[in-house]
Amino acid sequence: MALGERLATVLGEILPVHVEDDGAVTVQHDETLASLRTVTIAEGLEMVSLTQILAWDLPLDAKLRAKVADHAHNTLLGTVSLAAKSTPTQIAAGAKRNSKKAADVLLRYNFPAAGLSDDALRTLILMVLATGADVRRALVG
Repeated sequence: MALGERLATVLGEILPVHVEDDGAVTVQHDETLASLRTVTIAEGLEMVSLTQILAWDLPLDAKLRAKVADHAHNTLLGTVSLAAKSTPTQIAAGAKRNSKKAADVLLRYNFPAAGLSDDALRTLILMVLATGADVRRALVG
């Protein structure tokens, strides 16, 4: 079974899963959305690339930058990053913000999947997703 199919199968047992047309696997976990893609680096070396959207359209200010930098420094399972945007957006409550700067916060994690059992693969991915959900809660409550 191809790694992408394996991801969909092992994660589909416990999370809502959608397989995209390009083979990427999208999952929802604790108010976050994650995309998992497989990349073959060399023969026998398949990597899973996980990108989890932790929060989007947050008002961008020094306080948010500092919080994200702190999480980026302290997070072991993945890299937390901030993606600044300069278009006006709406915050979660639906009210227009005065600031024209907003940011999305992401967690990225890449790991080799060779040799991992289905249980180990599922557990590792759930640990990363849980880390992202913890960061989200710390940022947005």
